[in-house]
Amino acid sequence: MKESDLDLGDGQTLHVFDTAPGDTAGRLVVFWHHGTPNIGTPPAPLFPASDPLGIRWVSYDRPGYGGSTPCPGRDLASAAGHVSRVADALGIERFAVMGHSGGGSHALACGALLADRVLAVVSVSGLAPYGAAGLDWFAGMYASGQASLRAAVQGRAAKERHEASAEYDPEMFTPADHAALEGEWSWFGSVVGPALEGSSGGSIADDLAYVSPWGCDPAQVTAPVLLVHGDEDRVVPCAHGEWLARTCPTAELRLSKGDGHISALHSAPAALHWLRATARQPS
Repeated sequence: MKESDLDLGDGQTLHVFDTAPGDTAGRLVVFWHHGTPNIGTPPAPLFPASDPLGIRWVSYDRPGYGGSTPCPGRDLASAAGHVSRVADALGIERFAVMGHSGGGSHALACGALLADRVLAVVSVSGLAPYGAAGLDWFAGMYASGQASLRAAVQGRAAKERHEASAEYDPEMFTPADHAALEGEWSWFGSVVGPALEGSSGGSIADDLAYVSPWGCDPAQVTAPVLLVHGDEDRVVPCAHGEWLARTCPTAELRLSKGDGHISALHSAPAALHWLRATARQPS
């Protein structure tokens, strides 16, 4: 995997990952959008499923994480601009997008704003827009997660105060999640730790974006959309996925029975097969 830094100008840099640099023959490029708080390394547990499918993963640290500089006031729509810049730099015209948790929401934003480039969208355990009509946004979230996001609603100062004393709450995850984190998805340890080293700026920026207007409407997505959600998710309750399924005209929702926020990723290999079959590029 190649890592590089993309100069955006004005002192802004994105740290980029590419699993098959320069290798385009027959490959489907999938931009991976990471969750909160993670760095942008592509999802290694999915490599055994994606390699035979000819999937080339491209991703980047969102601003404020890892090797990417902060971008004050960024919203979810900013992901579309960042993906476009990375794709242009790598000579990639069309691609699919996939994300987990808050990354799923960023993937949907790309689908909404890059209709001429995005072939298909997969969102696993993704958030719906804050304030969405007909959705009780906080209902079913674990208590400390609610507290964190409610602090973000109050603004940056309140969120920073909250983060200064916040601690990891294992109750955010179901038993199935904990089993996944002890198994193949122990990979999260390699992307969460580096995301929190030195600063919580990236995760604060993410949470502020989640409770602010997206800058786009998920109903605008015209590419095929697959929504995967665990029906026991305590971090992002499955009502978010159900709302997105009602809102995105091209969406299919797959509820994963008995799964939580992390264990829903056990359905990701099947989602990759859907992606490969659905995201057909013009010959």
